[in-house]
Amino acid sequence: MNKQRKTNILIFPGEAENAFELFQALRYSTRFAVWGASSRPGFGNLLFPHYRDDLPNIGDSDFLPVFNRFLAENEIDLIFPTHDDVALYLAEYSESLNARIIGSDLACARLCREKSKLYAALRAEPFCPLTYTNPAEVNNWPVFVKPDKGQGGVGCTRPNNADELVRALAQTPEPVICEYLPGQELTVDCFTNRHGELLFVGPRSRDVVKMGIAFVSRALPLDPAIAQIATTLNSVLKPRGLWFFQTREDAQGQPKLMEASCRAAGTMSVYRQLGVNFPLLAAYDALGMEVRILKNDMRLTLRRRLESRYVLDCAYQTVYVDYDDTLIVDGRVNTLLMQFLYACLNQGKRLVMLSRHPGNLREDMKKFRIAPELFDKIVHLPEGTNKADFIDDKNAVFIDNLFCEREAVLLQTGIPVFDVDAVEALL
Repeated sequence: MNKQRKTNILIFPGEAENAFELFQALRYSTRFAVWGASSRPGFGNLLFPHYRDDLPNIGDSDFLPVFNRFLAENEIDLIFPTHDDVALYLAEYSESLNARIIGSDLACARLCREKSKLYAALRAEPFCPLTYTNPAEVNNWPVFVKPDKGQGGVGCTRPNNADELVRALAQTPEPVICEYLPGQELTVDCFTNRHGELLFVGPRSRDVVKMGIAFVSRALPLDPAIAQIATTLNSVLKPRGLWFFQTREDAQGQPKLMEASCRAAGTMSVYRQLGVNFPLLAAYDALGMEVRILKNDMRLTLRRRLESRYVLDCAYQTVYVDYDDTLIVDGRVNTLLMQFLYACLNQGKRLVMLSRHPGNLREDMKKFRIAPELFDKIVHLPEGTNKADFIDDKNAVFIDNLFCEREAVLLQTGIPVFDVDAVEALL
């Protein structure tokens, strides 16, 4: 019996925090195979198992035929757009694509992309912010100026008087003038199934924001005012799958709508850790399947940092690794090094332990539940021996915490040597 082919999902473009969140949310699914693509090389090359980084930009005249050819050649079934412009473009050409879009239709994408249209559609709602059509109408300072098609706070300013407003309008493409909202800012993650039913509404804080990204975010209880905004937006936008909106409190403490989007948000991972995997739910919904929400009722805070990955020009087939103070550090298993060793195992590389551990090495490994079978060879060296003498493969790397050991191996064998803190470069 032939094993059923996995459904291929393309995350496009693959170079953004929300693209990386989509990958993390889908990577372990037994139903889907995750692909990525963009118009330039970047972090996605190091993350996705299947990636192409030379597609044209959506503004290029040859984008659609090249993109369609890529979809057909790789049997892509579904596309997850990660940028508002891309979501709108793909929705406009959905009938011409060789794959289906996961997400909302063209009408929803248009309303989400242009704040002026969104505010116009919601003008009668109490949560719609006050906007001004020209500077002369402004009678309450400060105000907030943002691009009509912006996102993530890019290009936004807060003029405090008429002169500053004039300068802000001159520097902002297609500016929208809004009332200034001084209160708490929230992002609200939502899911709507293909029947139009709003199945989940989850607010989260934006406690620390850098580069438009929440570096600290907490899952929050659902306030009735936020629930009402979500219900109204669901009725007006008619989204499908995952979507989100952002609010900020006015001077009276009432939440006002800032923007809405029908793409994934990078910090949707907050609710994924509580059981609500928006991308996976959206993918199943796109296939016409019924989905249910299962959420753990507990507090959760996300704390984010910048992460570094490295492209190391180093080919090897064997890994020689020390034990004491390398694989075991301060009486604990070095989990990062173990991650690397298992990654090598997945790649069919040979693993050799070289150790001068005092006492019974295998008993010590058993205490830390490190299986000897992980290694192709374990060499327990007596004191006074040279580890370099036991290196029988020059297509290799050597990992050891001691400088003198690394120096001796490098001088005698010429293979690359790494301290414990440099294992990240090998991952």
